[in-house]
Amino acid sequence: MKLVILYRPDSDHASDVESFARDFQRQHDLGKKLELQSLSTRDGAATASLYDVMSYPAILVLADNGSILGMWQGVPLPLMAEVAAYLYG
Repeated sequence: MKLVILYRPDSDHASDVESFARDFQRQHDLGKKLELQSLSTRDGAATASLYDVMSYPAILVLADNGSILGMWQGVPLPLMAEVAAYLYG
């Protein structure tokens, strides 16, 4: 499984997203399974298009085959426990 967070680093929500990712990583030790993607990059835009993300920031929990297990869009960000439930459930 993989956790992908799509956001704009130059937005008002950037510090909240980066804080969420850092704290989540510290609590759950995902290693390379947590990925922050900027929507300003080709990969970030492609991921947003692939999963029909319409609002940012977006948090995607993806299975190994790429299917969506859980998705949250916009603010407020979900609770870390909600996201972790999809990762370990």
